[in-house]
Amino acid sequence: MTVSIYNTLTRKKEPFKPLEENKVKMYVCGPTVYNYIHIGNARPAIVFDMVRRYLDYKGYEVMYISNFTDVDDKIIKAANQLGEEVPALAEKFIEAYHEDTKALGVKEADLHPRVTDTMEDIITFITLLEDKGYAYEAEGDVYFKTKAFDSYGKLSDQSIEDLQLGSRIEVGEKKKDPLDFVLWKKAKEGEISWDSPWGKGRPGWHIECSAMVKKYLGDTIDIHAGGQDLAFPHHENEIAQSEALTGKAMANYWMHNGYIKVDNEKMSKSLGNFVLVHDIIKEHPADVVRFFMLQAHYRTPINFSSELLESAKSSLDRIKSTVSNLEHRLEESADAGDEEEWLKLIDQHKKTFIKEMDDDFNSANGIAVLFDIVKEANRCMQAEHSSKKVLSAFIGIIKEIGDILGLTVEEEKEILDEEIEALIQKRIQARKNRDFTLADKIRDDLKEQGIILEDTPQGTRWKRG
Repeated sequence: MTVSIYNTLTRKKEPFKPLEENKVKMYVCGPTVYNYIHIGNARPAIVFDMVRRYLDYKGYEVMYISNFTDVDDKIIKAANQLGEEVPALAEKFIEAYHEDTKALGVKEADLHPRVTDTMEDIITFITLLEDKGYAYEAEGDVYFKTKAFDSYGKLSDQSIEDLQLGSRIEVGEKKKDPLDFVLWKKAKEGEISWDSPWGKGRPGWHIECSAMVKKYLGDTIDIHAGGQDLAFPHHENEIAQSEALTGKAMANYWMHNGYIKVDNEKMSKSLGNFVLVHDIIKEHPADVVRFFMLQAHYRTPINFSSELLESAKSSLDRIKSTVSNLEHRLEESADAGDEEEWLKLIDQHKKTFIKEMDDDFNSANGIAVLFDIVKEANRCMQAEHSSKKVLSAFIGIIKEIGDILGLTVEEEKEILDEEIEALIQKRIQARKNRDFTLADKIRDDLKEQGIILEDTPQGTRWKRG
């Protein structure tokens, strides 16, 4: 079955047809690096990593690029407040981004271009727009002539007339029309700046991504993605700049993930509910945060809370526990039992998972299929005879789906102190000898040390309490 993608540009699902057979050019807007990323930044990082992984799984060769905006008003303001240089502050939070996203299971992009490394290309891009009559200079600033681009508003499905109703020129602005947006900003006294044909300055936000897409992926790409909040004006303006320059479609598929609320409130610093990933993964396992994000379809708005994270942890622990039980059972199983029906069932679940993911990367339904597999695996282990082949197949499909979604489906293996391990073995022997008084005492002693024992059909298990 062909992968279908909901295209924001056409407002419908479309079969995915890449520009080149079996190759995908994909660009995801990255963060402005003036602070640690918040959970709103984490969602696109996770969901489009999942999209990339699934396209990899389907046999596509994906060129995946995600940028860093490392010079911007917010970075300059933060650097001034902290008494730091802009490059040093940006570098600090780029490193923090890599640490946080790695914890969330996000694979490294093939390339992480930075604005400051693309300055020459940005200046050239603006110069060419000016030459073609799409841009004009005004006292050191350069603006894009929005009305010169006939299809402005097509991504956000807004007409020029509708957009004009909410626009006006502020006092002190030099642009000719309220809808015109800045391509180059004249440097203020003491600001970081670059030389240009219009004097010292730095680029506007929107032109940066247009220049990076063109430089590293070409005039037209397959997929351009980001958060829903970027559709307008950022992505709308990218389209205007890029297509005005090249006369070609900038991207064939535009993907946007839904918003995140915190405890049913819009996330904002003024409300005090601005949740940083750096902080949340100190209190909750990072793989649980990823699992929580993928439990909803990527276009669906989601609510974030500690209670919902705890619920997600219980669900993920159920998957991990099943894999662990399967592995324990595998050690003591023989090559016997009713294999054919179980293997057919596993294969059918795999096909269902692929069908759900082919339908606009529906990770929510994909995870539902994963839990159906977990349910069947537990039913299989309750059967009198479970063959190694079937148990291995269950382990294989759960791990395969986990890898596609970027989820950790195995329990963390921890080595116990020799003394504690000896006590666990002593208790196992006491139970075999039906000395339940001693077994209970050892269990209670271990509990006081933070070791919780569980007696399962697959043997005695332990976890930290």
